[in-house]
Amino acid sequence: MKWSLRRKKTGETGEEIAARLLWKKGFRIIERNYRCEVGEIDVIAEDRGVVVFVEVKTRKSPAGGAPEEAVDRDKRRRILRAAEWYLKPWARWPQSTRFDIVGIELDENDAVKAIRHTPAAFEPE
Repeated sequence: MKWSLRRKKTGETGEEIAARLLWKKGFRIIERNYRCEVGEIDVIAEDRGVVVFVEVKTRKSPAGGAPEEAVDRDKRRRILRAAEWYLKPWARWPQSTRFDIVGIELDENDAVKAIRHTPAAFEPE
């Protein structure tokens, strides 16, 4: 399998694992893989009245560091723009929004080695 296809499959596997984790925690999944002109959001969910935008990072190798470390300032900015685009039909932000990160480490057989959910991982700038 080509590198880009493997990477895509790893990302899809991680997003499925993250959605199940959030659902088990009581989140209501609103949308997955939201894409728009300005970016994409892996999972949009609702947690006790709060709209939660979730970035999922999945790794099979520890070489690049913890998956969550890949959500740098530029990535956060793209997520924030996509969240604004998603909320545009309402013409205002809901009372409560949050930006979470789920970091997942998989072994070579796609079994979960570690999973970390960080609520309120970053704030709008």
